[in-house]
Amino acid sequence: MSPPLPLHIGAAAGFSGDRTDAARPVVDSLLRRDGARVLIFETLAERTLALAQQARRADPQAGYEPLLDALLRPVLADCLAHGIRIVSNFGAAHPQAAAARIRALAAELGLRRPRIAVVSGDDLSDPAHHALLREALATAPAFDPGTGAGGDAGTDTGSDHRIDTTSTADRWCADDDAAPATGPHTPAAGRRAPTGRTAPAWPADAPIVSANVYLGAEGIAEALRAGVDIVVTGRVADPALVLGPALAHFGWAADDWDRLAGATMAGHLLECGAQVCGGYYADPGYKDVPGLARVGFPLAELFDDGSCIVGKAEGTGGRLDLHTVTEQLLYELHDPGAYLTPDVVADIRTARLEAVGTDRVRLSGVCGHPRPATLKANVFRPGGWMAEGEISYAGPGAEARARLAGTVLRERLADLAPLAGDDADDPAAAPRLRLDLIGVASVLADDGGRWLDALPAGEATDVRLRAATRQPTRAAAERLTREVTALYTCGPAGGGGVRTALRERLATASCLLPRAHIHTRVEIDA
Repeated sequence: MSPPLPLHIGAAAGFSGDRTDAARPVVDSLLRRDGARVLIFETLAERTLALAQQARRADPQAGYEPLLDALLRPVLADCLAHGIRIVSNFGAAHPQAAAARIRALAAELGLRRPRIAVVSGDDLSDPAHHALLREALATAPAFDPGTGAGGDAGTDTGSDHRIDTTSTADRWCADDDAAPATGPHTPAAGRRAPTGRTAPAWPADAPIVSANVYLGAEGIAEALRAGVDIVVTGRVADPALVLGPALAHFGWAADDWDRLAGATMAGHLLECGAQVCGGYYADPGYKDVPGLARVGFPLAELFDDGSCIVGKAEGTGGRLDLHTVTEQLLYELHDPGAYLTPDVVADIRTARLEAVGTDRVRLSGVCGHPRPATLKANVFRPGGWMAEGEISYAGPGAEARARLAGTVLRERLADLAPLAGDDADDPAAAPRLRLDLIGVASVLADDGGRWLDALPAGEATDVRLRAATRQPTRAAAERLTREVTALYTCGPAGGGGVRTALRERLATASCLLPRAHIHTRVEIDA
Protein backbone atom coordinates (compact mmCIF):
# COMPACT_ATOMS: atom_id res chain seq x y z
CA MET A 1 0.00 0.00 0.00
CA SER A 2 1.48 3.32 -1.05
CA PRO A 3 1.89 6.02 1.63
CA PRO A 4 -0.58 8.92 1.77
CA LEU A 5 0.14 11.93 -0.39
CA PRO A 6 1.93 14.82 1.30
CA LEU A 7 0.01 17.44 3.22
CA HIS A 8 0.66 21.09 2.28
CA ILE A 9 0.32 23.70 5.03
CA GLY A 10 0.91 27.43 4.65
CA ALA A 11 1.22 29.93 7.49
CA ALA A 12 -0.20 33.43 6.99
CA ALA A 13 0.31 34.95 10.45
CA GLY A 14 2.81 34.53 13.26
CA PHE A 15 1.21 36.75 15.90
CA SER A 16 -1.72 39.07 16.48
CA GLY A 17 -1.00 42.22 14.51
CA ASP A 18 0.96 40.48 11.75
CA ARG A 19 0.71 41.72 8.16
CA THR A 20 -2.71 41.29 6.65
CA ASP A 21 -1.40 40.97 3.09
CA ALA A 22 0.66 37.88 3.91
CA ALA A 23 -2.07 35.34 3.19
CA ARG A 24 -2.50 36.18 -0.49
CA PRO A 25 0.88 34.85 -1.77
CA VAL A 26 0.64 31.88 0.61
CA VAL A 27 -2.78 30.90 -0.79
CA ASP A 28 -1.56 31.47 -4.35
CA SER A 29 1.29 29.05 -3.65
CA LEU A 30 -1.10 26.50 -2.12
CA LEU A 31 -3.34 26.73 -5.18
CA ARG A 32 -0.42 25.53 -7.30
CA ARG A 33 -0.02 22.40 -5.19
CA ASP A 34 -1.95 19.17 -5.55
CA GLY A 35 -3.49 17.25 -2.70
CA ALA A 36 -4.65 18.26 0.77
CA ARG A 37 -3.96 21.89 1.66
CA VAL A 38 -4.37 23.85 4.88
CA LEU A 39 -3.90 27.53 5.69
CA ILE A 40 -3.07 28.41 9.29
CA PHE A 41 -3.10 31.72 11.14
CA GLU A 42 -1.20 31.77 14.45
CA THR A 43 -2.38 34.89 16.24
CA LEU A 44 -2.29 34.10 19.94
CA ALA A 45 0.17 34.56 22.81
CA GLU A 46 -0.06 35.20 26.52
CA ARG A 47 -0.08 38.94 25.87
CA THR A 48 -2.76 38.65 23.20
CA LEU A 49 -4.94 36.41 25.29
CA ALA A 50 -4.78 38.88 28.18
CA LEU A 51 -5.87 41.66 25.83
CA ALA A 52 -8.64 39.44 24.42
CA GLN A 53 -9.92 38.68 27.90
CA GLN A 54 -10.01 42.40 28.64
CA ALA A 55 -11.88 43.05 25.40
CA ARG A 56 -14.49 40.42 26.20
CA ARG A 57 -14.96 41.87 29.66
CA ALA A 58 -15.73 45.22 28.03
CA ASP A 59 -17.89 43.75 25.23
CA PRO A 60 -19.39 40.24 25.50
CA GLN A 61 -19.31 39.91 21.69
CA ALA A 62 -15.60 40.74 21.46
CA GLY A 63 -12.55 38.83 22.61
CA TYR A 64 -11.41 37.27 19.32
CA GLU A 65 -8.64 38.35 16.95
CA PRO A 66 -9.38 42.01 16.07
CA LEU A 67 -7.83 41.64 12.60
CA LEU A 68 -9.91 38.58 11.70
CA ASP A 69 -11.74 40.34 8.87
CA ALA A 70 -8.57 41.84 7.41
CA LEU A 71 -6.77 38.49 7.54
CA LEU A 72 -9.55 36.42 5.96
CA ARG A 73 -11.26 38.77 3.53
CA PRO A 74 -8.55 38.58 0.79
CA VAL A 75 -8.47 34.77 0.68
CA LEU A 76 -11.70 33.33 2.07
CA ALA A 77 -13.35 32.95 -1.35
CA ASP A 78 -10.42 31.04 -2.84
CA CYS A 79 -10.06 28.83 0.20
CA LEU A 80 -13.74 27.81 0.14
CA ALA A 81 -13.78 27.37 -3.63
CA HIS A 82 -10.65 25.24 -3.82
CA GLY A 83 -10.85 23.18 -0.65
CA ILE A 84 -8.06 24.90 1.24
CA ARG A 85 -9.04 24.40 4.85
CA ILE A 86 -8.35 27.07 7.44
CA VAL A 87 -7.14 26.38 10.98
CA SER A 88 -6.48 29.20 13.42
CA ASN A 89 -6.42 30.13 17.07
CA PHE A 90 -7.92 33.53 16.29
CA GLY A 91 -10.83 32.59 18.51
CA ALA A 92 -8.68 33.80 21.44
CA ALA A 93 -11.00 34.42 24.42
CA HIS A 94 -14.21 33.98 22.40
CA PRO A 95 -13.95 31.38 19.59
CA GLN A 96 -17.74 31.16 19.23
CA ALA A 97 -17.92 34.86 18.42
CA ALA A 98 -15.07 34.46 15.94
CA ALA A 99 -16.94 31.66 14.17
CA ALA A 100 -20.07 33.80 14.00
CA ARG A 101 -18.08 36.65 12.50
CA ILE A 102 -16.58 34.34 9.84
CA ARG A 103 -20.06 33.16 8.83
CA ALA A 104 -21.17 36.79 8.58
CA LEU A 105 -18.11 37.69 6.51
CA ALA A 106 -18.78 34.84 4.09
CA ALA A 107 -22.34 36.09 3.67
CA GLU A 108 -21.13 39.64 3.04
CA LEU A 109 -18.82 38.33 0.33
CA GLY A 110 -21.62 36.34 -1.31
CA LEU A 111 -19.94 33.02 -0.53
CA ARG A 112 -21.47 29.75 0.50
CA ARG A 113 -21.91 29.21 4.21
CA PRO A 114 -18.69 27.63 5.49
CA ARG A 115 -18.86 24.64 7.80
CA ILE A 116 -17.01 25.75 10.92
CA ALA A 117 -15.84 23.83 13.97
CA VAL A 118 -15.09 25.53 17.28
CA VAL A 119 -12.57 23.78 19.52
CA SER A 120 -13.02 24.82 23.13
CA GLY A 121 -12.38 23.56 26.63
CA ASP A 122 -9.35 25.74 27.20
CA ASP A 123 -11.31 28.43 29.05
CA LEU A 124 -11.36 27.66 32.77
CA SER A 125 -12.75 31.03 33.83
CA ASP A 126 -15.96 29.56 35.24
CA PRO A 127 -16.04 29.62 39.08
CA ALA A 128 -16.40 25.84 39.01
CA HIS A 129 -12.70 25.65 38.11
CA HIS A 130 -11.42 28.20 40.61
CA ALA A 131 -10.72 25.78 43.46
CA LEU A 132 -8.61 23.61 41.15
CA LEU A 133 -6.72 26.65 39.87
CA ARG A 134 -6.07 28.07 43.33
CA GLU A 135 -4.72 24.74 44.52
CA ALA A 136 -2.39 24.54 41.54
CA LEU A 137 -1.29 28.16 41.93
CA ALA A 138 -0.54 27.67 45.61
CA THR A 139 2.06 25.02 44.79
CA ALA A 140 3.50 26.61 41.65
CA PRO A 141 7.05 27.95 42.06
CA ALA A 142 7.10 31.69 41.51
CA PHE A 143 9.61 33.81 39.64
CA ASP A 144 9.66 37.46 38.69
CA PRO A 145 11.81 37.92 35.56
CA GLY A 146 11.79 41.68 36.05
CA THR A 147 9.85 44.27 34.15
CA GLY A 148 12.42 46.00 32.05
CA ALA A 149 12.47 44.23 28.70
CA GLY A 150 12.37 46.86 26.05
CA GLY A 151 12.11 49.60 28.63
CA ASP A 152 8.62 48.46 29.23
CA ALA A 153 7.98 48.39 32.97
CA GLY A 154 6.40 45.04 32.33
CA THR A 155 3.25 46.58 31.07
CA ASP A 156 3.25 46.13 27.32
CA THR A 157 2.29 42.53 27.95
CA GLY A 158 0.19 43.35 30.97
CA SER A 159 1.55 40.22 32.62
CA ASP A 160 3.58 39.12 35.60
CA HIS A 161 4.84 35.89 34.03
CA ARG A 162 6.00 33.52 36.73
CA ILE A 163 8.67 31.01 35.79
CA ASP A 164 10.01 28.17 37.91
CA THR A 165 13.66 28.64 38.90
CA THR A 166 14.45 24.99 39.54
CA SER A 167 16.42 22.83 37.12
CA THR A 168 15.06 22.23 33.64
CA ALA A 169 14.10 18.73 34.68
CA ASP A 170 11.42 20.17 36.93
CA ARG A 171 10.17 23.23 35.10
CA TRP A 172 7.97 23.91 32.16
CA CYS A 173 9.43 25.32 29.01
CA ALA A 174 9.55 29.12 28.79
CA ASP A 175 7.84 28.85 25.40
CA ASP A 176 4.15 29.69 25.15
CA ASP A 177 3.37 26.11 24.22
CA ALA A 178 5.04 24.36 27.09
CA ALA A 179 4.04 22.03 29.87
CA PRO A 180 6.33 19.87 31.99
CA ALA A 181 7.08 16.28 31.27
CA THR A 182 7.63 13.68 33.95
CA GLY A 183 9.53 10.46 33.71
CA PRO A 184 12.60 9.34 31.79
CA HIS A 185 12.36 11.86 28.98
CA THR A 186 12.54 15.03 31.04
CA PRO A 187 15.47 17.36 30.37
CA ALA A 188 18.69 16.46 32.10
CA ALA A 189 18.78 17.51 35.73
CA GLY A 190 21.35 19.91 37.06
CA ARG A 191 21.29 22.49 34.27
CA ARG A 192 20.98 26.03 35.40
CA ALA A 193 17.64 27.68 34.77
CA PRO A 194 17.15 31.45 34.52
CA THR A 195 17.57 33.20 37.83
CA GLY A 196 15.80 36.27 39.08
CA ARG A 197 13.87 37.79 41.91
CA THR A 198 11.48 35.53 43.75
CA ALA A 199 7.97 36.84 43.16
CA PRO A 200 5.17 36.70 45.71
CA ALA A 201 2.83 33.77 45.43
CA TRP A 202 -0.63 34.22 43.94
CA PRO A 203 -2.49 36.36 46.50
CA ALA A 204 -4.98 34.19 48.35
CA ASP A 205 -7.72 36.80 48.03
CA ALA A 206 -7.02 37.77 44.42
CA PRO A 207 -10.04 37.29 42.17
CA ILE A 208 -9.62 35.13 39.09
CA VAL A 209 -10.65 37.13 36.05
CA SER A 210 -10.04 34.33 33.57
CA ALA A 211 -7.91 31.26 32.96
CA ASN A 212 -6.92 29.29 29.89
CA VAL A 213 -5.16 25.97 29.55
CA TYR A 214 -3.07 24.90 26.55
CA LEU A 215 -4.93 22.25 24.56
CA GLY A 216 -3.30 19.91 22.09
CA ALA A 217 -4.04 18.91 18.51
CA GLU A 218 -6.67 16.20 18.89
CA GLY A 219 -9.67 18.57 18.85
CA ILE A 220 -8.44 20.12 15.61
CA ALA A 221 -7.92 16.66 14.11
CA GLU A 222 -11.40 15.56 15.14
CA ALA A 223 -12.95 18.61 13.49
CA LEU A 224 -11.04 18.09 10.24
CA ARG A 225 -11.98 14.41 10.14
CA ALA A 226 -15.59 15.56 10.26
CA GLY A 227 -15.06 17.50 7.03
CA VAL A 228 -15.26 21.10 8.19
CA ASP A 229 -13.91 24.00 6.14
CA ILE A 230 -12.61 26.07 9.03
CA VAL A 231 -11.45 25.25 12.55
CA VAL A 232 -11.48 28.04 15.13
CA THR A 233 -9.75 27.48 18.45
CA GLY A 234 -8.95 29.37 21.58
CA ARG A 235 -5.74 28.60 23.45
CA VAL A 236 -4.01 25.63 21.86
CA ALA A 237 -0.29 24.98 21.66
CA ASP A 238 1.04 26.77 18.59
CA PRO A 239 2.41 23.62 16.86
CA ALA A 240 -1.02 21.98 17.27
CA LEU A 241 -2.22 24.10 14.35
CA VAL A 242 0.00 21.93 12.15
CA LEU A 243 -0.08 18.68 14.10
CA GLY A 244 -3.90 18.61 14.09
CA PRO A 245 -4.17 18.61 10.29
CA ALA A 246 -1.36 16.03 10.10
CA LEU A 247 -3.18 13.70 12.51
CA ALA A 248 -6.35 13.98 10.46
CA HIS A 249 -4.61 13.57 7.09
CA PHE A 250 -2.23 10.71 7.85
CA GLY A 251 -4.31 8.89 10.45
CA TRP A 252 -1.46 8.58 12.92
CA ALA A 253 -2.08 7.06 16.33
CA ALA A 254 -2.01 9.42 19.29
CA ASP A 255 1.05 7.61 20.65
CA ASP A 256 3.07 7.47 17.43
CA TRP A 257 5.56 9.70 19.17
CA ASP A 258 8.19 10.09 16.46
CA ARG A 259 5.70 11.13 13.80
CA LEU A 260 3.90 13.45 16.21
CA ALA A 261 7.22 15.02 17.17
CA GLY A 262 8.19 15.54 13.54
CA ALA A 263 4.94 17.32 12.72
CA THR A 264 5.21 19.31 15.95
CA MET A 265 8.58 20.67 14.90
CA ALA A 266 7.16 21.44 11.45
CA GLY A 267 4.57 23.47 13.30
CA HIS A 268 7.30 25.12 15.31
CA LEU A 269 8.98 26.21 12.06
CA LEU A 270 5.75 27.71 10.73
CA GLU A 271 4.25 29.23 13.85
CA CYS A 272 6.19 32.51 13.79
CA GLY A 273 5.33 33.34 10.20
CA ALA A 274 8.01 35.28 8.33
CA GLN A 275 10.54 34.71 11.08
CA VAL A 276 11.79 31.51 9.39
CA CYS A 277 11.89 33.26 6.01
CA GLY A 278 14.52 35.74 7.13
CA GLY A 279 12.41 38.27 9.01
CA TYR A 280 13.76 37.98 12.53
CA TYR A 281 17.01 36.64 11.11
CA ALA A 282 17.97 39.82 9.26
CA ASP A 283 21.02 41.68 10.58
CA PRO A 284 22.58 44.03 7.97
CA GLY A 285 26.17 43.29 7.08
CA TYR A 286 26.14 40.10 9.10
CA LYS A 287 23.06 38.21 8.00
CA ASP A 288 21.71 39.99 4.95
CA VAL A 289 18.21 39.23 3.69
CA PRO A 290 17.07 40.35 0.23
CA GLY A 291 13.66 41.93 -0.31
CA LEU A 292 12.87 42.23 3.38
CA ALA A 293 10.02 44.67 2.70
CA ARG A 294 8.32 41.85 0.78
CA VAL A 295 9.41 39.04 3.09
CA GLY A 296 7.52 35.83 2.39
CA PHE A 297 5.66 33.55 4.76
CA PRO A 298 6.39 29.83 5.05
CA LEU A 299 4.80 26.67 3.69
CA ALA A 300 5.56 23.09 4.67
CA GLU A 301 5.13 19.84 2.81
CA LEU A 302 4.54 17.13 5.43
CA PHE A 303 5.15 13.46 4.80
CA ASP A 304 3.78 10.30 6.38
CA ASP A 305 7.04 9.54 8.20
CA GLY A 306 6.84 12.85 10.11
CA SER A 307 9.46 14.62 8.04
CA CYS A 308 8.78 17.83 6.14
CA ILE A 309 10.17 20.22 3.57
CA VAL A 310 9.73 23.84 4.49
CA GLY A 311 9.76 26.63 1.91
CA LYS A 312 8.28 30.07 1.41
CA ALA A 313 5.54 31.62 -0.68
CA GLU A 314 6.52 32.01 -4.31
CA GLY A 315 7.41 35.45 -5.65
CA THR A 316 8.15 36.94 -2.24
CA GLY A 317 11.26 38.38 -0.64
CA GLY A 318 13.35 37.02 2.17
CA ARG A 319 15.44 33.88 2.33
CA LEU A 320 14.85 30.40 3.64
CA ASP A 321 17.91 28.22 4.03
CA LEU A 322 19.82 26.13 6.55
CA HIS A 323 20.69 29.25 8.54
CA THR A 324 17.17 30.65 8.92
CA VAL A 325 15.64 27.23 9.58
CA THR A 326 18.25 26.39 12.20
CA GLU A 327 17.55 29.64 14.03
CA GLN A 328 13.81 29.04 14.01
CA LEU A 329 14.21 25.40 15.03
CA LEU A 330 16.08 26.52 18.15
CA TYR A 331 13.81 29.50 18.83
CA GLU A 332 12.39 29.35 22.39
CA LEU A 333 13.73 25.81 22.74
CA HIS A 334 15.27 25.57 26.19
CA ASP A 335 16.20 21.88 25.92
CA PRO A 336 16.82 20.26 22.51
CA GLY A 337 16.05 16.88 24.02
CA ALA A 338 12.70 17.85 25.46
CA TYR A 339 10.51 20.38 23.67
CA LEU A 340 7.38 19.96 25.73
CA THR A 341 3.92 20.33 24.22
CA PRO A 342 0.52 18.92 25.18
CA ASP A 343 0.79 16.24 22.48
CA VAL A 344 4.35 14.98 22.62
CA VAL A 345 7.83 15.68 23.99
CA ALA A 346 9.90 16.40 20.89
CA ASP A 347 13.61 15.61 20.80
CA ILE A 348 15.66 17.30 18.06
CA ARG A 349 19.07 15.98 19.10
CA THR A 350 18.98 13.54 16.18
CA ALA A 351 17.25 15.93 13.75
CA ARG A 352 18.74 16.50 10.32
CA LEU A 353 18.43 19.58 8.10
CA GLU A 354 19.18 19.34 4.39
CA ALA A 355 18.97 21.98 1.69
CA VAL A 356 16.92 20.48 -1.16
CA GLY A 357 16.59 23.48 -3.46
CA THR A 358 16.28 27.23 -3.52
CA ASP A 359 14.34 28.32 -0.43
CA ARG A 360 13.66 24.67 0.45
CA VAL A 361 14.97 22.77 3.50
CA ARG A 362 14.08 19.25 4.62
CA LEU A 363 13.69 18.46 8.34
CA SER A 364 13.86 14.79 9.35
CA GLY A 365 15.06 12.59 12.19
CA VAL A 366 13.06 14.22 14.99
CA CYS A 367 12.30 11.79 17.82
CA GLY A 368 9.34 11.84 20.17
CA HIS A 369 8.67 10.77 23.73
CA PRO A 370 5.37 10.33 25.63
CA ARG A 371 3.42 13.52 26.22
CA PRO A 372 3.49 15.28 29.62
CA ALA A 373 1.08 14.20 32.34
CA THR A 374 0.07 17.80 33.01
CA LEU A 375 -1.02 20.82 31.01
CA LYS A 376 0.04 24.41 31.47
CA ALA A 377 -2.60 26.99 32.34
CA ASN A 378 -2.36 30.78 32.44
CA VAL A 379 -4.47 32.48 35.08
CA PHE A 380 -5.32 36.17 34.98
CA ARG A 381 -6.15 38.48 37.88
CA PRO A 382 -6.57 42.25 38.10
CA GLY A 383 -3.17 43.84 37.75
CA GLY A 384 -3.87 47.47 38.51
CA TRP A 385 -3.11 50.27 36.07
CA MET A 386 -0.22 51.13 33.81
CA ALA A 387 0.70 54.72 33.01
CA GLU A 388 3.48 55.99 30.82
CA GLY A 389 4.59 59.30 29.40
CA GLU A 390 7.29 60.50 27.05
CA ILE A 391 8.87 63.87 26.33
CA SER A 392 11.74 64.83 24.01
CA TYR A 393 14.76 67.09 24.52
CA ALA A 394 17.12 68.18 21.75
CA GLY A 395 20.13 70.40 21.22
CA PRO A 396 23.01 71.27 23.55
CA GLY A 397 22.51 69.87 27.04
CA ALA A 398 19.62 67.65 25.96
CA GLU A 399 20.73 64.65 27.95
CA ALA A 400 21.29 66.70 31.08
CA ARG A 401 17.84 68.25 30.76
CA ALA A 402 16.23 64.84 30.23
CA ARG A 403 17.97 63.49 33.32
CA LEU A 404 16.81 66.51 35.31
CA ALA A 405 13.24 65.94 34.12
CA GLY A 406 13.49 62.36 35.39
CA THR A 407 14.71 63.62 38.77
CA VAL A 408 11.76 66.00 38.93
CA LEU A 409 9.33 63.16 38.24
CA ARG A 410 10.92 60.97 40.90
CA GLU A 411 10.60 63.70 43.51
CA ARG A 412 7.04 64.64 42.52
CA LEU A 413 5.87 61.02 42.54
CA ALA A 414 7.85 59.73 45.51
CA ASP A 415 4.66 58.77 47.38
CA LEU A 416 3.36 56.38 44.72
CA ALA A 417 3.20 52.69 45.49
CA PRO A 418 6.49 50.83 44.80
CA LEU A 419 6.79 48.89 41.58
CA ALA A 420 5.76 45.29 42.22
CA GLY A 421 8.48 42.69 42.43
CA ASP A 422 11.40 45.02 43.17
CA ASP A 423 14.03 43.45 45.37
CA ALA A 424 15.10 46.52 47.32
CA ASP A 425 15.91 45.62 50.93
CA ASP A 426 14.31 48.85 52.09
CA PRO A 427 10.72 49.19 50.78
CA ALA A 428 10.98 52.93 51.24
CA ALA A 429 13.85 52.96 48.76
CA ALA A 430 12.05 50.86 46.15
CA PRO A 431 11.43 52.69 42.87
CA ARG A 432 8.03 54.22 42.20
CA LEU A 433 8.51 54.59 38.46
CA ARG A 434 10.80 53.47 35.69
CA LEU A 435 12.80 56.05 33.75
CA ASP A 436 14.39 55.46 30.35
CA LEU A 437 16.44 57.73 28.16
CA ILE A 438 15.56 56.33 24.76
CA GLY A 439 18.71 56.21 22.71
CA VAL A 440 20.93 56.36 25.81
CA ALA A 441 19.65 53.81 28.34
CA SER A 442 16.39 52.00 27.77
CA VAL A 443 16.36 48.46 26.35
CA LEU A 444 19.19 47.29 28.60
CA ALA A 445 18.16 49.27 31.67
CA ASP A 446 16.33 48.13 34.81
CA ASP A 447 13.12 49.25 36.50
CA GLY A 448 14.93 50.64 39.52
CA GLY A 449 17.11 52.96 37.45
CA ARG A 450 20.37 51.63 38.91
CA TRP A 451 21.95 51.13 35.48
CA LEU A 452 20.92 54.58 34.29
CA ASP A 453 22.12 56.24 37.50
CA ALA A 454 25.48 54.48 37.23
CA LEU A 455 25.94 55.50 33.59
CA PRO A 456 27.98 58.70 33.34
CA ALA A 457 26.05 61.59 31.86
CA GLY A 458 26.89 62.05 28.23
CA GLU A 459 26.43 64.72 25.59
CA ALA A 460 23.50 63.24 23.62
CA THR A 461 21.67 65.97 21.72
CA ASP A 462 18.51 64.02 20.81
CA VAL A 463 16.95 62.28 23.79
CA ARG A 464 13.46 61.09 24.64
CA LEU A 465 12.60 60.56 28.29
CA ARG A 466 10.11 57.79 29.04
CA ALA A 467 8.52 57.30 32.45
CA ALA A 468 6.28 54.39 33.40
CA THR A 469 4.61 53.05 36.51
CA ARG A 470 2.21 50.36 37.65
CA GLN A 471 -0.26 51.39 40.32
CA PRO A 472 -3.17 49.70 42.06
CA THR A 473 -5.67 52.41 41.12
CA ARG A 474 -6.40 54.49 38.05
CA ALA A 475 -6.19 57.71 40.05
CA ALA A 476 -2.67 56.92 41.23
CA ALA A 477 -1.51 55.96 37.75
CA GLU A 478 -2.99 59.11 36.20
CA ARG A 479 -0.70 61.23 38.35
CA LEU A 480 2.25 60.21 36.19
CA THR A 481 0.55 61.29 32.97
CA ARG A 482 -0.25 64.69 34.46
CA GLU A 483 3.27 65.20 35.78
CA VAL A 484 4.88 64.35 32.44
CA THR A 485 2.54 66.78 30.68
CA ALA A 486 3.40 69.48 33.24
CA LEU A 487 7.06 69.29 32.22
CA TYR A 488 6.11 71.41 29.20
CA THR A 489 6.20 74.63 31.21
CA CYS A 490 7.37 73.55 34.66
CA GLY A 491 10.75 72.67 33.22
CA PRO A 492 13.43 71.79 32.40
CA ALA A 493 13.70 73.91 29.28
CA GLY A 494 12.91 72.83 25.77
CA GLY A 495 10.77 69.74 26.31
CA GLY A 496 8.24 68.80 23.64
CA GLY A 497 6.34 66.05 21.90
CA VAL A 498 4.62 64.75 25.01
CA ARG A 499 2.74 61.47 24.67
CA THR A 500 0.93 59.73 27.51
CA ALA A 501 -1.02 56.50 27.83
CA LEU A 502 -3.09 54.84 30.53
CA ARG A 503 -4.50 51.33 30.53
CA GLU A 504 -5.79 48.66 32.85
CA ARG A 505 -3.66 45.57 33.31
CA LEU A 506 -4.18 41.90 33.91
CA ALA A 507 -1.48 40.04 35.83
CA THR A 508 -0.70 36.46 34.82
CA ALA A 509 0.53 33.41 36.64
CA SER A 510 1.10 29.94 35.23
CA CYS A 511 0.41 26.59 36.84
CA LEU A 512 0.10 22.90 35.95
CA LEU A 513 -3.13 20.92 35.85
CA PRO A 514 -3.67 17.17 35.59
CA ARG A 515 -5.07 16.14 32.22
CA ALA A 516 -8.02 14.41 33.85
CA HIS A 517 -9.52 17.81 34.71
CA ILE A 518 -9.35 19.14 31.12
CA HIS A 519 -11.97 18.24 28.53
CA THR A 520 -11.66 19.36 24.91
CA ARG A 521 -14.96 20.08 23.15
CA VAL A 522 -15.59 20.25 19.41
CA GLU A 523 -18.74 21.99 18.18
CA ILE A 524 -19.50 21.65 14.47
CA ASP A 525 -22.07 23.52 12.40
CA ALA A 526 -25.17 21.49 11.67
